[in-house]
Order: sequence, then C-alpha cells, then structure tokens
Amino acid sequence: MITVKNLKRSFKDGERTIDVLKGIDLTVKKGEYIAIMGRSGAGKSTLLYQISLLDDPTSGEIVIDGKNTHDMTTYEKTQFRLNTLGYVFQDYALLPELTALENVALPLLMQGLSKQEAYGKAQKSLERVNLGHRLGNLPSKLSGGEQQRVSISRAIAHDPVILFADEPTANLDNESSRLVMDIFDELHKKGQTIVLVTHEEDFGKRANRIVKIDDGKIVV
Repeated sequence: MITVKNLKRSFKDGERTIDVLKGIDLTVKKGEYIAIMGRSGAGKSTLLYQISLLDDPTSGEIVIDGKNTHDMTTYEKTQFRLNTLGYVFQDYALLPELTALENVALPLLMQGLSKQEAYGKAQKSLERVNLGHRLGNLPSKLSGGEQQRVSISRAIAHDPVILFADEPTANLDNESSRLVMDIFDELHKKGQTIVLVTHEEDFGKRANRIVKIDDGKIVV
C-alpha cells in the first residue's frame, strides 16, 4: 500500500540546514496497522507528513496504492488526499462554526456528493463512532474525546484507502484515549490500513508492527 525509498527531509534555519529525515525506507502492506514511535524530535510526525502527502520531501520516492506521488502535480496531490486518504490530528482540526454533522459532511461535499448523500454518509459515519446523538452539536459543546471521534468520523466517512493519525490521543484523558484507540482497533479488524504516530507504548502495542525512529532514521 505504501512504499518509501531513501526518503529525506531537510529544513532551513537561517544559514543552517537541519536534516530531519535521513534516508527512510519503509513498506506498509494493505490492511496493516503500524505505529511509528520514537522520542520527541526523532522525526515521527515529519515522516507521517511526508508519506501522507501533507508535505513534500527533499528527496526520495513515495508510492501509495501503486501511484508514484513524485509524478503528481499539486492539484493531483490535493485531490488524492481528499478522495483517497484519511487524516486524524491531535488538535481535532474541526471547524468551530459547523456542527459535528456538518464537519463530517464538508469533505464529502467537496468530493462532489449531493447534499443528501453527503449528509447521509456523514450521519452513518458518526453513528459508527457512537455519536449519532451529537449530530447537531458544535465542537464547543463536545468533550475532547467526542471532538476526536468526530475527527475520526470525518476521516473514515469516504472509506479511505489509508488512515493516518498523528498523536490522536495527545490531548485526551485516559478514558477518552482508550475509546479512541478502541475505534482504531475496530477499523483495523474490518480491513482498514492505518499509520499511527504515538508516544504511548501501550497504544503502540495495539498495532501489527511498531516502526521505531531515532535521529531521522528507522532503527527497528
């Protein structure tokens, strides 16, 4: 599902060049659930941002679902992200003026679905994460755990080929964290390919495989 070869990412800091990723090779199989782990600053989130097409690598090759992303235009990458991939972030990334249902429906509308179809899919997706009773609530009226479940609902509403999650439990209490991770477990059991970044050892152990990164290189 994902093949990464000699991936590098550097950033400029004034006159200095900081090498964050230093030649990453990685393969993720269809239906696999991997956890990317490592200390703070090791390059976990940077790696996720490269392989999920949210940022462009300095060099290297990324092939997703048989498509070489290096050959894609900026527009093609945007469309690929919208239609093929799903994202869950630690800060939820919900629009505060939209209800839970509207937040989940918005990407579906952007994909070209009719309002009726988009809202129908959005409702079913929210019901999958046990939020069918919160459809009309604004994010400010939801707990942190509920907001993250809305974020997951939005990410899976269009049945993405790959679900990417960057520290999805970082801002949650223990109970909410377990509920969120239970949802990932259920999605994986149904065949969802998942790439998770986490610093929580217990949550990382839920994955099929742990990929440990240190100083911009995979060490395990």
